[in-house]
Amino acid sequence: MNRDLARLQPYPFEKLTALKAEVTPPSELAHIAFSIGEPKHASPDFVVKTLTDNINALANYPTTKGMPELREAIATWCTQRFHLAPNTLTADSHVLPVNGTREAIFAFTQAAVERKPNALVISPNPFYQIYEGAAYLAGAEPHYLNCTGDNGFIPDYDAVPADVWERCQILFICSPSNPTGAVTHFDTLAKLIKLADQYDFTIVSDECYSEIYLDEANPPIGLLEACAKLDRNDFDKCIVMHSLSKRSNLPGLRSGFVAGDAKLLGPFLQYRTYHGCSMPVQHQLASIAAWQDEAHVKANRDLYREKFAKVVEILSPVMEVEQPEASFYLWAKTPIADDIFAQRLFAEEHMTVLPGRYLSREVDGVVPGAGYVRMALVATVEECVEGAERIRRFIERLGDNA
Repeated sequence: MNRDLARLQPYPFEKLTALKAEVTPPSELAHIAFSIGEPKHASPDFVVKTLTDNINALANYPTTKGMPELREAIATWCTQRFHLAPNTLTADSHVLPVNGTREAIFAFTQAAVERKPNALVISPNPFYQIYEGAAYLAGAEPHYLNCTGDNGFIPDYDAVPADVWERCQILFICSPSNPTGAVTHFDTLAKLIKLADQYDFTIVSDECYSEIYLDEANPPIGLLEACAKLDRNDFDKCIVMHSLSKRSNLPGLRSGFVAGDAKLLGPFLQYRTYHGCSMPVQHQLASIAAWQDEAHVKANRDLYREKFAKVVEILSPVMEVEQPEASFYLWAKTPIADDIFAQRLFAEEHMTVLPGRYLSREVDGVVPGAGYVRMALVATVEECVEGAERIRRFIERLGDNA
């Protein structure tokens, strides 16, 4: 077997399962999970109908490149959402449908990394663990940039030494961030594009939370939008990844896309042809329907705004927590060690949150996720309110016993 498989660390939820197995929760309380970022809002009826109406497409092999109609729908959505110049992001050369961003992140890394000594894949820390695993299996070393409250949970790119940039082959950014909800703004994106030109690396922007934001008048900027503002209409060295999982409450559809630099997407398409990751035709047709509608996405955001407002109001008197700019996560400081907090909360309130240390690696003596928990506000408004009340009750007991 590939010896680099031994370098893969247990996934955060494996660690969480082991942590919870050491205690017994109260059976009289129904379990509430704030741990997994799996949307629980209803999938759009019209998307489900499109899927079922075309179930006979199971009889057809899908193409790796995807249907022209799907690529056109994606290109149109990107152009409108990110204010791109007309006909710069083309359906034929700049867009590839993928089976969700998770497989695309991993696959693109395998295709894009040139195997040579000291190759680096840079990512934020804390981070989505696929960045790390993809780097290892591509023969590169992950390099982590700490995200803390002091830097607004965005890496301090000015502090990265030149020799690190020289070894960098892929820079992963995640905006809006999983787990913090922080957004990378234009000035920083412009700086990163300049660095990519200087040191010849690829920027991969994981933007699968881009459509869940609190200020309706100010959607998060994306990497392609930054390119457009810089008149970089070939999107040179820039790749973005998007998904319908969060935007449209369709995690089981496994539908997303990769878009950007055509010079990178051409070889990536060749890789995928061998890899065999084509999207089923009926899923492509359902995806077209989803990308062409914004009403359900706006309704989705309204639900998250309501949940954030209510949950933050309940929790803010007892813990340090703020509404993020975007995403459906709360990144909250804990009054005791985050793993102990999560374990005791489960044991006493039958409530699951994810310890921040499980999303982090130690760098320069610092584990930036330690002392935080990630809460995914994906359930109903009522269940999120009940969960917040349980957390507050638990913290108040901690204070009484201090």
